[in-house]
Amino acid sequence: MTELRNSFEKVNANSTLKGVIRSCPEDFQVDEIQQFTPSGTGEHVWLHIQKTGENTDWVGDQLAKIADVPRRDVSYAGMKDRHAVTTQWFSVQMPGREAPNWKEQLPDSVILLDEQRHNRKLKRGALKGNAFKITIRDFSGDEEELKHSVSQIVSQGIPNYFGEQRFGHDNSNIRKASQWFKGEFKVKSRPKRSIYLSAARSWIFNHILSTRIKDGTWNKAVQGDVFMLDGSKSCFSDVVDDEITQRVQDQAIHPTGALWGRGSLASKDNIEVVENDVASQFDVLCDGLEKHGLKQERKALRLSVKDLSITLVDKGVVCLSFSLPAGAYATSVLSEIGYFKA
Repeated sequence: MTELRNSFEKVNANSTLKGVIRSCPEDFQVDEIQQFTPSGTGEHVWLHIQKTGENTDWVGDQLAKIADVPRRDVSYAGMKDRHAVTTQWFSVQMPGREAPNWKEQLPDSVILLDEQRHNRKLKRGALKGNAFKITIRDFSGDEEELKHSVSQIVSQGIPNYFGEQRFGHDNSNIRKASQWFKGEFKVKSRPKRSIYLSAARSWIFNHILSTRIKDGTWNKAVQGDVFMLDGSKSCFSDVVDDEITQRVQDQAIHPTGALWGRGSLASKDNIEVVENDVASQFDVLCDGLEKHGLKQERKALRLSVKDLSITLVDKGVVCLSFSLPAGAYATSVLSEIGYFKA
């Protein structure tokens, strides 16, 4: 396997914009966008929670204790940042039981915003997306460059990289995945197995995307591409003609990259060659993913950023607002604008 590096290519690599994020939790706000609203009846209690500086799993633990139910009866759609102010829904299965007085027992860092009943539990991944409001302090750089950068993101989207947190500190999850795949140790914990498999797959995808950025095709239609409908997981292949080219330009569809696993690549022609070339650099990871039963899938190389706006709050203070689909990273937007440290 090649040297571990995650200095992936950036579209806006020459940005001079700098600043500081996460100076306090209030500077990083995330609001979950749900796919639907609870029906009002059912055995599951849905709780709309605002948390500050807390881990999503920890909040789930507290709700289980308050409701006196097994932890498995508490669920949520997705993890939210700890060092932030976030809102999200949780569900607690409580058939035939009255809900406790949550507000009396929740810590000050966790606020109950709404409580509804529903006939189903909240499943992982069952959300439309997230809305972000991020404050950048100690901002330096030309305001016109900032406006141009934002305008460029609106018009062409951003690279849909997996976030660096997926790879662990100093890429430790990739190293452990490689050691596990080579039989140097066994992983009995199901959550850790999932973490290492996901990290390995994400690592290969990010390098495929980085290669496409380097050759200038990450947001263009190329013969052999597999396309994904915007806002959907639905993929299709087609001959690249004027119509396909225009749909990609309009961000109605996006070219995709391989999420490695068993089976043949769906891509063809030069795109298939590119993906195989990248994968060959990480043969241990590819072999491990196939051995553990993952199948070939696709992920959009590009991400459309909705409702992106900037506000110059004060000298050296900028506020960014935008929405992203589920599973996308706010850090991907920030990294394409400038260099912002936490």
